[in-house]
Amino acid sequence: MITTPRFLQGAFAFEGQGLDKPAPLHPSLSYSVPEGVTGQVLYVRAGNSSDELATLVLVFDGAPARWLPVGAKSDMHVSLRVVEDLLAGSTVELHFGAPAGTTGTLVVDCGLVEV
Repeated sequence: MITTPRFLQGAFAFEGQGLDKPAPLHPSLSYSVPEGVTGQVLYVRAGNSSDELATLVLVFDGAPARWLPVGAKSDMHVSLRVVEDLLAGSTVELHFGAPAGTTGTLVVDCGLVEV
């Protein structure tokens, strides 16, 4: 079986709008599964430079699927391999929420694979 890795990653400055109001952080944190393949999210790692708890949300086809807390001045790593398949045409986005007025930088690395 031939697989192709894909990554959503980078360091992104943010200003929080509320933990309950996650929103797209950057256009580069979106992935659409090409026709003819199935996608899987393998892992998500993130680090939060702010003094407040933040939330990274995996959004599948416009609906929140996984809420992942990122501690204040901390990091997290979540293995998601084989949790679910993403069919061709599906879209995965990373949204981010932090308490209103909180500023900082989020460093994120999300690994996916096309099968």
